Amino acid sequence: MNTTVKVKQVRITGHELLEHPLLNKGTAFTQEERDMLGLNGMLPARVETLQEQVERALQTLRAQPDPLAGYVYLRSLMDINETLYYAVVSRDLYGILPLIYTPTVGAGCQQFSHLFRRPRGLFLSMADQDRLDEIFASPRLDAVRCIVVTDGERILGLGDQGTGGMGIPIGKLAIYTACGGIDPATTLPIMLDTGTNNPERLADPLYLGERHERARGAAYDDFIEAFVRAVNKRWPNVLLQWEDFHKNNATRLLEKYRDRLCTFNDDVQGTASIAAGALLAAVRQIGASLTEQRIAILGGGSAGIGIAELIKRTMMQEGLTEAEARRRFYVVGSRGLVTEQTTGLEPFQQAWAQDSAQLGAWTLDRPGPAMLLDVVRNVRPTVLVGVSGQSGAFPEAVIREMARHCERPIVFPLSNPTSCVEALPSDIVEWTEGRAIVATGSPFEPFDYRGTRHYFAQCNNSYIFPGVGLGVIAVGACRISDEMFIAASRAVAELSPAMHEPGGKLLPDLADMRQVSRHVALAVAHQARAEGAMPTMTDRQIAEAIDATQWQPVYQPYALA
Repeated sequence: MNTTVKVKQVRITGHELLEHPLLNKGTAFTQEERDMLGLNGMLPARVETLQEQVERALQTLRAQPDPLAGYVYLRSLMDINETLYYAVVSRDLYGILPLIYTPTVGAGCQQFSHLFRRPRGLFLSMADQDRLDEIFASPRLDAVRCIVVTDGERILGLGDQGTGGMGIPIGKLAIYTACGGIDPATTLPIMLDTGTNNPERLADPLYLGERHERARGAAYDDFIEAFVRAVNKRWPNVLLQWEDFHKNNATRLLEKYRDRLCTFNDDVQGTASIAAGALLAAVRQIGASLTEQRIAILGGGSAGIGIAELIKRTMMQEGLTEAEARRRFYVVGSRGLVTEQTTGLEPFQQAWAQDSAQLGAWTLDRPGPAMLLDVVRNVRPTVLVGVSGQSGAFPEAVIREMARHCERPIVFPLSNPTSCVEALPSDIVEWTEGRAIVATGSPFEPFDYRGTRHYFAQCNNSYIFPGVGLGVIAVGACRISDEMFIAASRAVAELSPAMHEPGGKLLPDLADMRQVSRHVALAVAHQARAEGAMPTMTDRQIAEAIDATQWQPVYQPYALA
């Protein structure tokens, strides 16, 4: 990691310096710096260390009455002193990640207009379409290397939050820095405000976004095209992550632009990658093969199809043909099992439709489409994945039916926030008499059942995207492929404690995310090299580049430029 402390040249002084979150040290400015930078009289007399500031901040954080208050406090700290903010987050990643991202960020997005204090990033409306070059030209954006962009239409399992969706890019980039070590000075959150169809937002007198229904069709596509062109012109080598776009836009925009930008969609590929990583660890834990699994997925949106696609590709790496692998997946949507007779399928869903002729031999609860319980009863899946956004969508009858035919059911209720989880992991353990291997999207505490402690791995995308970003940025990769995400999945699975400890956790501790991200970054960079997607580098050069890229939350000594 890059721990070299260099003298930083600064050009601003006094109050302006204290108002700059990337440069402000607060009470940690030395007396020499206070003399040089015009800060005398502006700060309390005592000069503190960063660690002393961290202790005070943690005391304040722990005194907050609820998670949303903690989220608000941390956002305020980020806007005042980013080095201190990341030092605090790094001190307790396990405890603080749920505050700065899922599940608390969902409430932050819902309350965004009411909690708004200080702008961060860029808010771009369709009225800005012809002045994007002008907006992007600001010298303060010269250092940008990583962008997270949303249009706020599908925030977690909460739906359309309009401009409040900006909480997601801000939170994602905080994780890029806290877990991956991406320099916060090089990150940029962007909100594309194309309106909202959320009646609560439109009726809210304090709502800060565009007050009209969402743009659709050509107008929307033209805006996205103008945005991509302007980004490509301003930052031709930038990493751009699409985040929380509606299923009808997420996959098609990814396919449209993945060869024009170094880009990926975290809901499609990041979610799929950590789900695949957790699944690889789970099947190894029980001594099975990935290619033997039968997988039912509840939720046929971009996340569910993304998971199916990446696991299919991983199965193909392990010897199956594409047709053989595809037959092992059963996607269940809101209207039942997806077949060729299901109407209204998007192009990205059509390839996953099962042949309805096979249902003739099935036993169904009632006439009509096969629902989840029917699928479980007839297919006898070994893996059940939930990305439906529907609380309770894995009822007791479904889990018990699965457990009747599977000695070690693998059940992943991945919807978040917590209010949207398909089933409580403790219930899944009880309904399977302690035999299930469970991973979730939101954090859950361990559960004791009949003398055994069950740990629930959080399939948090934070295991994947910070390392992917770190690897891509460090080696200058020009694109991001699905195979790079498979490499990331395998890298995470390699670190599973369950591989070495009976009953161990399925995924590494969140507190070890810096080390996990480095391991993922190495795997992604090696895959990029194999694909010819980066400059020629040796293994040693790749490792050195990654270590040099990882930013650390420490104060640098200042000199007046």
